[in-house]
Amino acid sequence: MQSIEPMNRFWQGKTLAQLGADEWEALCDGCGRCCLEKLKRPTTGKVQYTRVACQLLDVHTCRCTHYDLRHVLVSDCVELRPDNIPRLRWLPRTCAYRLVAAGKDLPAWHPLVSGSADSVHAAGISVRGWAVSVQAVHPDDLEQYILKERL
Repeated sequence: MQSIEPMNRFWQGKTLAQLGADEWEALCDGCGRCCLEKLKRPTTGKVQYTRVACQLLDVHTCRCTHYDLRHVLVSDCVELRPDNIPRLRWLPRTCAYRLVAAGKDLPAWHPLVSGSADSVHAAGISVRGWAVSVQAVHPDDLEQYILKERL
C-alpha cells in the first residue's frame, strides 16, 4: 500500500483558480475514469462512458504513462482547467475537480483524505480491474463496451 503525505485540507474554502500547481495536481484522485473513451449520441447529445481506456492510461495503476506529453500524443485529450471544469458535464460525479468546483468536500476514500493512494482502488472508484486499453479494441466495437451505469 502506497501512503501519501498527509495534507491540510487546502481545497476547502478555495476556488479551483486559487489552487497552486502542486495543489491542483494533488487534487486528482487517480481513478482513471476521465481517461475512458466516451461516445456521444448524435440525437440526444448524451455522453456514455465505455470501459475502454485511452492508449496512455496504465489500466493497473490508473495513471497516464506520458502525463507531460498527453496533449501532444492524444489529440482529443482534454486539459482540465479551473475555467472549463463547470462545463465538462461528462466528468465523473466523483471527480475531485468537479466536487471542489461545486463547493463540496472530498469523500473519505480520496487519497488526500485517507492518506493512502490505494484508497481510491480499495473503494472501487477507479477503473482498475475492469478497464481495457483502446489498443485491444477495434474502433467499430466501442459500442459493445458502453457502461450501463453513469459514472
